[in-house]
Amino acid sequence: MNAIRAPLRILIVDDELPALRRLRELLADIGERVGLVLIGEAAHGREALVIAAAHAPDVVLLDVRMPEIDGIEVARHLQKLPRPPVIVFTTAYDAYAIKAFEVHAVDYLLKPIRAARLEEALNRARAAAPLEDDDLRSMQTQARVTLCAQERGRIHLIPVADILYLKAELKYVTARTVEREFVLEESLTKLEQEFAERFVRIHRNCLVARAAIRGFARVQDEAEGHWVVMLKGIDDRLAVSRRQHHVVRELRG
Repeated sequence: MNAIRAPLRILIVDDELPALRRLRELLADIGERVGLVLIGEAAHGREALVIAAAHAPDVVLLDVRMPEIDGIEVARHLQKLPRPPVIVFTTAYDAYAIKAFEVHAVDYLLKPIRAARLEEALNRARAAAPLEDDDLRSMQTQARVTLCAQERGRIHLIPVADILYLKAELKYVTARTVEREFVLEESLTKLEQEFAERFVRIHRNCLVARAAIRGFARVQDEAEGHWVVMLKGIDDRLAVSRRQHHVVRELRG
């Protein structure tokens, strides 16, 4: 006797209403054969992250081209959930499909989506593992506009433009805005690579937003003294390591 398969919990994400409607109809058509339940629909990335955090989908059918936060960035945030979903990208742009297959995305559906291809993708998704962040990062053509932090089951999206500095704390990174701190599960080194134009390293454990620097001050201590960075909007003063003193000269000059 064949084991009864649990239905796939599916979230669909697309900023175009006709595309959402089309996916909903296709899922209804193949639902009995595949075994699935539609747990939500989202018209943009922020809404998708809220629904995913609350309802833990198994599979997300995710449009690549969306305003504000594109599908690749949304996928990177989804992979930080306690139980990351399998991503199946959908798009009308086949250039993205080629790139996705190069990095072994579980599947990629070109619009207009056909029922047979959707069914094939969902059947493959049952045995697929979530995508690795490094694969997703390699698919991005530009730096993310947001970073995400999880707190008590909620996802907070932090605009990168609002971050004053990023500081490594043990295995986490703290992102500081004018209002508060957020704890991120990110690598400081990879953040430095992704946002090289926006942030400058002042210490082995700290990156500072160039636009947030108000000035530098020399602090005398028992040794020979050191430089600190003064920031706009907050009173925090961040030490500049001796190895990074050249940053002071470059930014002051």
